[in-house]
Amino acid sequence: MMEKVYILGGAQTDFQRNWSKEGKSVIAMLRENIFDAMKDINLTREDIIQLNKDNKIAIFVGNFIAENYLDQGHLGALLTEVDSCFYGVPSARYEAACASGSVAIDAACSKIRDHTYDIALVIGFEMMKTVNSKVGGSFLGKAAFYELEAKDIDFPFPKLFARLADETIKKYNLDEERYMKALSRISYINYSNAKRNPQAQTRGWYMDKKQTLTRNTGTNPIIGGRLALTDCSQVTDGAATIVLCSKDYKEKYYQNTKKPIIKGFGHRVAPMIFGEKMKESKDNEYILPWTRQACMDAYQRASLTVEDIDVFETHDCFTSSEYAAISCFGITDPGKEYEAIENGTIAIDGNKPINPSGGLIGCGHPVGASGVRMMLDIYKQVTDTAGRYQIKDARNAMMLNIGGSATTNYVFIVGKEES
Repeated sequence: MMEKVYILGGAQTDFQRNWSKEGKSVIAMLRENIFDAMKDINLTREDIIQLNKDNKIAIFVGNFIAENYLDQGHLGALLTEVDSCFYGVPSARYEAACASGSVAIDAACSKIRDHTYDIALVIGFEMMKTVNSKVGGSFLGKAAFYELEAKDIDFPFPKLFARLADETIKKYNLDEERYMKALSRISYINYSNAKRNPQAQTRGWYMDKKQTLTRNTGTNPIIGGRLALTDCSQVTDGAATIVLCSKDYKEKYYQNTKKPIIKGFGHRVAPMIFGEKMKESKDNEYILPWTRQACMDAYQRASLTVEDIDVFETHDCFTSSEYAAISCFGITDPGKEYEAIENGTIAIDGNKPINPSGGLIGCGHPVGASGVRMMLDIYKQVTDTAGRYQIKDARNAMMLNIGGSATTNYVFIVGKEES
């Protein structure tokens, strides 16, 4: 059995904000987010200083590509510019493309489980609105094998995930119209859920079913292959922080408060080049077998099955990635994902709701922050603090965060501690 890691709380910024337009720097964004998270758990500057003196605290930063968006590296040390209370605190940056937040969580959990530290701040962030969408698309292309899959290609990732859509139709001999309607339904669900989330980027946007269904129009142009604007996640500025701790720390400072634990995790890496992924999966029933294996690893470590999971957050960088995730979670058999979409299983009032927060499409996708934001949202679900997008009686929640074209796959299961 794994050593217990507790989630004490956290915070995210409003993903609707454009920090550059506000005239605010990344330091301002980090300061606001980190101190909001500290306030959420009643952790003070003085507590940070004392914990550091006792060598009990560390900070783990998830970020993909601030070197391009902000001309800034050395991001762990950058926190010393946020506040002097972080002077001397061990901190470092972790990177795995869009799964950067999750690799930071994983590193923090490891240091807590081996008793190196008692408490960890995990901070994920990205400021993406510093450049136009075409330039930003090129930056994001570095999450693929850049020389072969992204160099001199406009918006490479929509094209890669359009290839996933093509390959899914081909592999399972799907009716193309039915599949594309299923993708439209995913988009509509996520936009609709986002309207319930007071920190979602698109909470005030107008979106109806007709717009998601009508591709290649002025209001829903094609971005790559068969995928249109409504099939894509957002370009987002944002940060999210969660605070993790050991059993000893929890029992010392929160003995009368129930806090959820990380029950299981999975981490698998597939071939980086998309074509190699498809070759590898040719004889496998799953189109993304390593994504499926990451889910199975998490279930095994948690001693749970899909039947025990009440709510999911998944990496809908594109509708085609959420579609594939449905069977990877085990909600349906592979090739039958459309059933869970058509019959309402994944809707917010369904038996296996996915992305009640709005997901990356509705809530937003500040790349380095998304894994941490997902963890924060499943924490909210199992602590009954998700507000208008709360799933009733959620005991166990699961998240899937991917980097690249489903290259790095991270899965976490969070749940109430059994009495």
